Amino acid sequence: QISKMKHIIKILQRNMSRRSKTNDMKQLVFGKYLLLTNTVSSGLLMAIGDLAQQEIEYRQKILTKRYDWGRLLRMTIVGTTIGPVHHYYYTYLDKLLPKSDLNTVFKKMALDELVAAPLFIAMFFYGMGALERKSFQESHKELKDKFITVFLVDLCVWPPTQFINFYYIPSKYRVVYINFITMLY
Repeated sequence: QISKMKHIIKILQRNMSRRSKTNDMKQLVFGKYLLLTNTVSSGLLMAIGDLAQQEIEYRQKILTKRYDWGRLLRMTIVGTTIGPVHHYYYTYLDKLLPKSDLNTVFKKMALDELVAAPLFIAMFFYGMGALERKSFQESHKELKDKFITVFLVDLCVWPPTQFINFYYIPSKYRVVYINFITMLY
């Protein structure tokens, strides 16, 4: 009887030790190294999203090659570049508007659509243009030509996404959540 009890106690201690290690890792990833987490997840999830998009385009016969590795690299670089901007933007927004009541959530959503969305759309087009070796004028023309369409799609996706983000998601998980939705977007 006592040996069974000792065995059960050892198993429980081992499991508690694993949980402690998991909690320690979570503290590092979403605490001390949050900027790194947000940056890496932005680049990685942008890459995964582009791989999925390329697979769809290949199956629809839009692409003749299954994967364009240069495009994938460019998307990863743009995602990795935007990650720190997301990190500091959402950190600032939470300091500017620290509450999570409905009134504050709607203010954050308005700022996100009126300030952040145009900024991030422009960053994407200028960043991709630079990596594709386009001139500033070419990138600017592409942004002008596509901005309204992209912004209208943005208005369909991001307000409900940001409502969930600002109302339900703790601050330290906001950017990873946004990165995940961006991957699907």
